[in-house]
Amino acid sequence: MDTGTYGYPKQGVKKIDPSYDVPEGVDIRGRYDEEFAKILTKDALKFVAELQREFRSHIRYALECRKEAKRRYNEGALPGFDPATRYIREGEWVCAPVPPAVADRKVEITGPVERKMAINALNSGAKVFMADFEDALSPSWENLMRGQVNLKDAVAGTITFNDKARNKVYKLNDQTAKLFVRPRGWHLPEAHIFIDGEPATGCLVDFGLYFYHNHAPFRQTQGAGFGPFFYLPKMEHSREAKIWNNVFERAEKMAGIERGSIRATVLIETLPAVFQMNEILYELRDHSVGLNCGRWDYIFSYVKTFQAHPDRLLPDRVLVGMTQHFMKSYADLLIRTCHRRGVHAMGGMAAQIPIRDDPAANEAALELVRKDKLREVKAGHDGTWAAHPGLIPACVEVFNNNMGNAPNQIKDAKRDDAASITEEDLLQIPRGVRTMDGLRLNTRVGIQYVAAWLTGSGSVPLYNLMEDAATAEISRVQNWQWIKYGVELDGDGLGVRVSKELFSRVVEEEMARIESEVGKDKFKKGMYKEACKIFKRQCTAPTLDDFLTLDAYNYIVIHHPKGPAKL
Repeated sequence: MDTGTYGYPKQGVKKIDPSYDVPEGVDIRGRYDEEFAKILTKDALKFVAELQREFRSHIRYALECRKEAKRRYNEGALPGFDPATRYIREGEWVCAPVPPAVADRKVEITGPVERKMAINALNSGAKVFMADFEDALSPSWENLMRGQVNLKDAVAGTITFNDKARNKVYKLNDQTAKLFVRPRGWHLPEAHIFIDGEPATGCLVDFGLYFYHNHAPFRQTQGAGFGPFFYLPKMEHSREAKIWNNVFERAEKMAGIERGSIRATVLIETLPAVFQMNEILYELRDHSVGLNCGRWDYIFSYVKTFQAHPDRLLPDRVLVGMTQHFMKSYADLLIRTCHRRGVHAMGGMAAQIPIRDDPAANEAALELVRKDKLREVKAGHDGTWAAHPGLIPACVEVFNNNMGNAPNQIKDAKRDDAASITEEDLLQIPRGVRTMDGLRLNTRVGIQYVAAWLTGSGSVPLYNLMEDAATAEISRVQNWQWIKYGVELDGDGLGVRVSKELFSRVVEEEMARIESEVGKDKFKKGMYKEACKIFKRQCTAPTLDDFLTLDAYNYIVIHHPKGPAKL
């Protein structure tokens, strides 16, 4: 028997699990962890809750407007320039001057907010590291909260990682990249934090927690009086940029810092947004540091926007590059728009990763990267993206050789020739063939990406490319469209039409190939079968889901039992 000090039986003392100290109306359903509690402080959560309460109706309205636009496109309408905002497009105005700390952004590296990857990215020699809570991260509670811990340590300059397997300690160099943070898109909830009885908005959690803890040290050590700096994803309309601008102003007021301190680059990665570039910059003009060509998501958005237009089917996705007329027009117009408004026009992602066991293949991949970056710098881009530290020297060399000591090309590459780009240019149907190999690659990559995402990885090396959610999205929507319209695979001389039956057979064969490639043991332990079910269901659904990750998110939400609720 368990006895007390004097031999009497102990009274039943109920052990109370530790829980987060939360403000009124906030309920945390994620696992308790002492490290996480340093992020989820009462005051930080109060700030997030204030943002949620102030902006939730605006966010809801913006998402309803997206649905309404989708309905119009599905009924045959095409996206285009808005006549009501012509005065903004034609007006002579510029954004606030670029902060000196981020004048030079020639090469930026991107990756998830994972500890070791963050250290390597900050040490990579790139000018900027975009730390990602969005497409390169699987948004499990552990990943999101550890990501916030990692960023807090990175801003403080104290981040280290002890890799016991390699017997190596990772820490920051004296010179590091400037940190930009990408929160999730407006559409994604955070189901581990409830505010007033409903899931919080994911991006307000990502932004709010990071800003609250890091604005003061960041401005001192990295921003030279400006910052923090952000990347904003998945926007479709300037009304969404206006919400972000108001969020920034609210945050600046809370922190007692000057208006225009926070700066953000917006990814133009949806087809509707290409017609809103001036308007987006205008709404964010006090907080903008440019636009970026999010080209993989842009291709995904082209298919999604035209899901009900059988005359606008894409060829194999490997054929949809930046030399396609609609893609070149998008990049050229983005450069002209940004430079006319005095901000950076950032190029797209080089997704290649070093091929260590094949020097010839590695050199061929690097040559592709150099060609792509040369095209970008000559077009007038001020900087570019790379997915792996191994690509940074090649990208830096191309930009330095063509730009010399100039930090950017904002004043030099006006691109007035792009003023004549029309709606037709931006919507031109891409040319190319559709093949069985294309269907197979979509299926194989899509399933493997979803399997990795379900097990906690959002940034996945597949076939010598670093893939994130955008690639899986292209794979999914293209398969969906080909199945729906029974397209002919015209590129391999077989003349086969895509059907649900053909797709089922392809899925079966590609699952066998995945098993042989990854090995029986990994295949058994990984969530390949669950991923296959999700991917197959999404590709054959009667109506196309807006985002693959919204469906898959339900598989990674884990609610933990709580201690007594604090009143």
